[in-house]
Amino acid sequence: MTFKIGVTRDLLTSAGVPCFAPQAFDVLKANPAISWEWLPDDLAEITPDIAARYDALHVNLPRVPAAAVARADCRLKIIARNGVGFDTVDVPAMTAQGIAVTNTPIAVRRPVAVATLTLIFALAGRLLDKNTIVRQGRWNDRTNYMGQGLTTRTLGLVGAGSIGQEIITLAKPFFGRVIAADPYADSAAIKTKGAELLPLDRVMAVSDYVVVCCLLTPETHHLINAARLSLMKPSAYFLNVGRGPITDEKALITHLQAGKIMGAGLDVTEQEPIAPDNPLLKMDNVLITAHALCWTDECFEDIARTALTSIVDLSLGKKPKHLVDPSVWKG
Repeated sequence: MTFKIGVTRDLLTSAGVPCFAPQAFDVLKANPAISWEWLPDDLAEITPDIAARYDALHVNLPRVPAAAVARADCRLKIIARNGVGFDTVDVPAMTAQGIAVTNTPIAVRRPVAVATLTLIFALAGRLLDKNTIVRQGRWNDRTNYMGQGLTTRTLGLVGAGSIGQEIITLAKPFFGRVIAADPYADSAAIKTKGAELLPLDRVMAVSDYVVVCCLLTPETHHLINAARLSLMKPSAYFLNVGRGPITDEKALITHLQAGKIMGAGLDVTEQEPIAPDNPLLKMDNVLITAHALCWTDECFEDIARTALTSIVDLSLGKKPKHLVDPSVWKG
């Protein structure tokens, strides 16, 4: 029987073409026993009917709840999800059904680190302000918008996993000091990269730029709450390139409105898409992107190849790389 793959349509541009090089599908063409097709438009989550029609899913944003795989006619064997995060997939439910879940951590490691520096440099240089005053004919106001040098500043990371360590590597030449909070990180490994591990509250208190780059788990939901935001310097910037719910967004808004934090750079928000009336959208000291700042041609081609290769490997009886829960693989 043909091994059938469903691909979510949020991997298509508005013009209806893949947002990665079509050559990424070549890995599928090499196996005539594999067929694939695009899933329906505007799919918020995978349904039991979809799980009954496909052996594999290549998923970008749609959620995969336990209910999707609860029926006896579920055909799914693997879900290959884009990115490093997997909070949109009920992994324990998939494991219980013997369904492999993979992600693409290597493909997004450098792009997310570069996106983080993009936000930092834009905030430090007051890029939007300087762009605005030129467009408004206020050239002589440029002395009122002095940026920040970074050589005397401290960068603090909330999370020192794969992406966090890549940020350390790229940011170290620019900052005077790099610190991180991560209860699961190896202190010696972080020290080798030129950073140091400290308790989270200390990182929040001494950093000039705080960057959230950890996974969203029950443990990290609202990890950055009002109490921790209150520890930050009034001159400090807050950035989140992980997941929106890691931050208590209402508390962040309150601190920004009160001037208790200098500004923010957010690639993620608690509600996505962000509500049009969200106060963050009216703040001149906040940069917001659509959970896509790391999306580049290189990033998406690597993501697609990694995800599709995992699917092909499983179809051939091989252990796929980047299993979120390795215990699901019985060999």
